[in-house]
Amino acid sequence: MTMPMHRRRFLEATASAFAALAASGCATTMSRKGEIGYGGLVPDPAGFIDLPEGFSYRVLSQLGEKMSDGFTVPDAADGMGCFDIGGGKLALVRNHECFPGRHDGGGVMGKAYDTVARSLVPLPGGTTTIVLDAKSLAVEKQYRSLAGTIRNCAGGETPWGSWLTCEEFVGLADGRINKDHGWVFEVPAKAPGLVDPIPLKAMGRFNHEAACVDPRTGVVYLTEDRDDSLLYRFIPKVQGRLAEGGKLQALVLTDGVRDTRNWGGVAFAPFSKRGVRWIDLDEVEAPKDDLRKRGAAAGAALFARGEGIWMGDGEMYFCCTSGGTAKLGQIFRLDVSGSADELHLFFESTSPDQFNYGDNLTIAPWGDLIVCEDQYSDPVDNYLRGIAPSGVAYPLARLRAQTEWAGACFSPDGKTLFVNVYSPAKTLAITGPWI
Repeated sequence: MTMPMHRRRFLEATASAFAALAASGCATTMSRKGEIGYGGLVPDPAGFIDLPEGFSYRVLSQLGEKMSDGFTVPDAADGMGCFDIGGGKLALVRNHECFPGRHDGGGVMGKAYDTVARSLVPLPGGTTTIVLDAKSLAVEKQYRSLAGTIRNCAGGETPWGSWLTCEEFVGLADGRINKDHGWVFEVPAKAPGLVDPIPLKAMGRFNHEAACVDPRTGVVYLTEDRDDSLLYRFIPKVQGRLAEGGKLQALVLTDGVRDTRNWGGVAFAPFSKRGVRWIDLDEVEAPKDDLRKRGAAAGAALFARGEGIWMGDGEMYFCCTSGGTAKLGQIFRLDVSGSADELHLFFESTSPDQFNYGDNLTIAPWGDLIVCEDQYSDPVDNYLRGIAPSGVAYPLARLRAQTEWAGACFSPDGKTLFVNVYSPAKTLAITGPWI
């Protein structure tokens, strides 16, 4: 699969930024046309989303709207991917982090992975798909595409045109639910309705958050939302055919450091790097939810709530929501392009005004990271934050509501940022002079 040019620009810029840092020991300011960000945010007359001058948003889909299949848009819109499905159409595959007792399952439907015990009502998590006209962004249809799961948090795009949706829930069948949960499911972007819900059990049972795929190798990298999480990789038996199984491994730092969180002091300094190796994991279906503990006992490195992860060319970036000495968030860069992998601490926040609890992330057309904030302190305003290749953070959008951003992803042409407002669920298209 050909990598979009904006990803290439980011990778080239980060390589230059790291080289400059190594030579000078200080930050650079490499970004869009040599600038950082887009200036101040303009207050929204509607009191909803503040954006830079010249930018605007529109609501594509929102909670309670009737969809093409007769069901309504669920709440808790989380991770999301954008796909070119041909014929001048785009598909947004959107997670819903819904769970029993808080969200409605949406009524009886076929092909649900699991149901509320002793009923035909599916468990409320899953995905919906929105089909758009690529030029006008008009919604042509939207529908449920995966049903009967719990707390589908984030996930990731595959090079073969599907979305990996991840359950952030590890409940066992207990009389209230009928099956074990804590799996990854695959949803083809072109699926016209509900897919067969096949759990990819070889990818492990844990508190899944996000995934990304290296298009060169087909290896899947996976984050885990726990205070003592690991970073995993899944090596499939057959590239692109995840349901046929494979091997699950965890990341180990070759110098023996076992904790990247910096909670007890700076063990992993910003812009430093360390060598990596991987260890095999066994009993990956983990009925005791102890996969991370067994991995840590074998030497795997600990991360502070692994969240969004995004693949580039030979490297990826992932958020650790509460990492760092200030516990405000870290972003790591994993380089898998050479003969040996390397882990870089790309960014660590020192102030809530700089960056506060990063979650989902993506790579922008102008070469920066875009990160969704997910915090509920006072005040609750969450931001979309840009981070330049030099490691400088800036505000890109402000959400004036007591909820979080999620699911940021760009259209293939780089002209539109699609993003979710978590609850009440809304999916937005943000346009403007990106480049």
